[in-house]
Amino acid sequence: MAMSDTVEKKIIPIANKFARQRHMVAIRDAFMSILPLNLAGGLCAIIKSPPITNNTTNGFLLAWKAFAESNSLLLNWLYAFTLGGMSLYICLGITYFLCQHYKLKPMIPMLLSLAGFMMLVTQPIEISFEASKLSFTYLDGKGLIPAIIISIGTTELYRIMKEKNIGNISMPESVPASLSDAFAVLISGILILLVHTLVFQVFHAMETSFPQFMYKLLTPAFKAADSLPSVIIISLLTHLFWFFGIHDAALSGVVGPIRDGNLSMNASAAIAGEALPHIFTTPFWVYFTAIGGCGATLGLCIVLLTCCKSKQLKTVAKVGVVPAFFNISEPIIFGLPLMLNPIFFVPFLLTSTVNAIITYLAMQFNIIARSFVLVSWQMPSVFGAFFATMDWKAPILIILLIIIDALMYLPFVKIYDKALYKQEKETTTADN
Repeated sequence: MAMSDTVEKKIIPIANKFARQRHMVAIRDAFMSILPLNLAGGLCAIIKSPPITNNTTNGFLLAWKAFAESNSLLLNWLYAFTLGGMSLYICLGITYFLCQHYKLKPMIPMLLSLAGFMMLVTQPIEISFEASKLSFTYLDGKGLIPAIIISIGTTELYRIMKEKNIGNISMPESVPASLSDAFAVLISGILILLVHTLVFQVFHAMETSFPQFMYKLLTPAFKAADSLPSVIIISLLTHLFWFFGIHDAALSGVVGPIRDGNLSMNASAAIAGEALPHIFTTPFWVYFTAIGGCGATLGLCIVLLTCCKSKQLKTVAKVGVVPAFFNISEPIIFGLPLMLNPIFFVPFLLTSTVNAIITYLAMQFNIIARSFVLVSWQMPSVFGAFFATMDWKAPILIILLIIIDALMYLPFVKIYDKALYKQEKETTTADN
């Protein structure tokens, strides 16, 4: 009880406040909004990466390889401006959602963020009247941190100057609204662009760039996040929050950019035919760790359907098994319930964590391929794991993990089922 009281009184209010923090919400919503682009880029990466070896003789796979090679330019071009342009779209998305929060018209702040992004994240190779050449190296997941900083900084500067009426130019009522809005923020827009220019000049004088500097600075942190101890801590924290009713969105504003950034870099490596650098990606979490949603509830549903005498548990399982198959765990978390149920505290925290440990080690030792595609959050894990890795061994691992999850839940389900079944029998006897 002491632990529950401490969490309820001290940790939950902080976590809820953090989950509702405007910048965290904007980051989370921006990542959710670019799913169609990520999906399109992921499909390009799948088509570009047929699962073949030098010894492959299957006609379909060889035809797939021939198609990918003959359409390589088209696939690379489409990928470059979908999943390969993740940082740009996140920059625009954060600006848009922050403007919504502040009730600002988003068009001009988004243009200013776009200009700042292009100035600071791309790098000039040749700038001339005839032609300009830019490096887009940091347009994918490597540019996420600069994109987040640019979008938040630009929007906050714009908001402050608008609230303080800095450089505000009023126009007659006869002037069209769009033109009037543009003149009203003309000075503030110029000042923001000057800030972007100044930042560019500072890093240029240091013979580097903003994203290069940030990437070098944060590389140790990214490497630490893409490690087994960090994956374990993230899984345990996520499920501890969920146990007390705090949605995993509370951590997504911090963890999401790391997972999605790693996914984008893996996809870029796959498109280029290089080794995939990262293990901890969004598909790693969605398909391999939280099988059936947070708490790995698909294995639990199988146990509830096959091993329980309690009508209540069987009913909950029948309602929850289909959503769990599509990685939606809320019906089981709230219906069983798992939340605030001390009987299930240990397996709820440990099943997904064990999944993460086994998968991480399997990928680290190249037993199964690493992930580079997120097809859909709601794609069943047994299918999503294959498309995420293009490795036929991945679905086999998912089936094994579901069995392990079920075995971990089994003794706790039996305890809970015995208590509920006894109550149901007593209630039936009393009614008769």
